Amino acid sequence: MHKLLMFNDEKLLRRALTHRSYINENSGEGGDNERLEFLGDAILNFLSGEYLYQVNPEMGEDDMTRRRSALVDEKQLARFAVEVGLDFRMRLGQGAIRDGGYQNPNLLSSTFEAVIGAYYLDNSRNIEVLRPLVAQLFDSVPKEVMAVRSNIDSKNKFQELMQANGAATPPKYVTEKSGGADHAPEFISRVYVDGKLYGEGQGSSKKNAEKQAAEDALAKLRK
Repeated sequence: MHKLLMFNDEKLLRRALTHRSYINENSGEGGDNERLEFLGDAILNFLSGEYLYQVNPEMGEDDMTRRRSALVDEKQLARFAVEVGLDFRMRLGQGAIRDGGYQNPNLLSSTFEAVIGAYYLDNSRNIEVLRPLVAQLFDSVPKEVMAVRSNIDSKNKFQELMQANGAATPPKYVTEKSGGADHAPEFISRVYVDGKLYGEGQGSSKKNAEKQAAEDALAKLRK
C-alpha cells in the first residue's frame, strides 16, 4: 500500500475518499471530501512551486509558472491518483460508477487533492512528511510531457500577454457551478483583468472552465 493511504485516523482517509455523489445516496455517512480537496489543492500548488525552485536553479519565473501548471493539472493529478491506488478506493454514488467514475480524470484528480489535504492533517499539519512523497511523484513525470503541457498553458499565456500590455493586476477568474449532476458537474468561469471582462468558458471542473475562459480571451485578443 502506498504511504499516502497509510493513515492514523482511518475516518479521515474515508472522508478524503468520499465524493458528494456517495453522500447523496448514503446520507448517514457523514461529509464529503470537498473541504479536504480545497486544502490539498493549496498544498500541491505550494509543493510543486518549491519543487521546481529547488530542482531548476536556473529556470526563470515564467517557465516555472508554466511547469507548475503542468505538474498539477487535472490529467497529471489523475495519473498520480491511479499510481498511488486511489481509483477503485474512491467512494462514489452508483450513478457516478455507472458513468465510469473510477476512470474520470476530474474525480480522480479531486480525490488525490483531498487525500493530500487529509494526509497533511493526519500528520499533525507537518508538511515535511509530504515533501518526499510528492517529490517522488513529480520526479515520475516525463520531462517531454511536462515541456509539451507547459507550452500550451492558456492561463499563463493570457497572464503573460496582459503583463506585457501593462495590466496593473493579474487575471482574476470568477468560477461557479452552473449545473450538471453531482458526479458530473458543469462550471462556468469568467476572467477579468483590471475589472474588465475578457473571456468566458465552461468545463467539467473549475480548472477546465478557467482554462476555457483563458482560451476564449486569447482568441478574442487575436481578432
